[in-house]
Amino acid sequence: MKWIVGLGNPGPQYAKTRHNVGFMALDELARRHGIVFNQNKCKSVIGEGVIGGVKTVLIKPMTYMNLSGEAVRAYMDYYKVSLDDMIVVYDDLDTEVGKIRLRYQGSAGGHNGIKSIIQHTGTQTFNRVRMGISRPEPGYAIVDYVLGAFPKKEGDRLSSMVDSTCDALEFSLDHTFEQTMAKFNG
Repeated sequence: MKWIVGLGNPGPQYAKTRHNVGFMALDELARRHGIVFNQNKCKSVIGEGVIGGVKTVLIKPMTYMNLSGEAVRAYMDYYKVSLDDMIVVYDDLDTEVGKIRLRYQGSAGGHNGIKSIIQHTGTQTFNRVRMGISRPEPGYAIVDYVLGAFPKKEGDRLSSMVDSTCDALEFSLDHTFEQTMAKFNG
């Protein structure tokens, strides 16, 4: 079994924001495979299904971004799952809009959701897909930027990035993460 955690903030006011690309990717993956988010548990909304013959659980923490680790820890403890089977999908300021970067370890890089997951799991070693949101113009507050919506002119790049993320996640289910990184890090 694999479990994929998409990071974001709950509520319609955040749905289209840069900080919610992790939720956007999981919503598209669910749509592709007929998975329904129909369970509320472990501080998350959860959808379960089979993707490419692999039982897969899609998890959207409802803790708000900065407390994402609480939901990850709750799921780990309740289901006794391994971090080796987890992939976290989230927004990244240091990656250009439209691009994705896969890594299997590293610091939080200033991302509070990842910082929370590292705190609650006690490790920086877990698979992740970073979805690019680029950095704001100088003088633009980071918090306002990540909680802002993508402008229309970035719509095509956003859509293609969500598709690439889903392609990478599907590929990762029956390949090693190293193979997935080799294929999708370009």
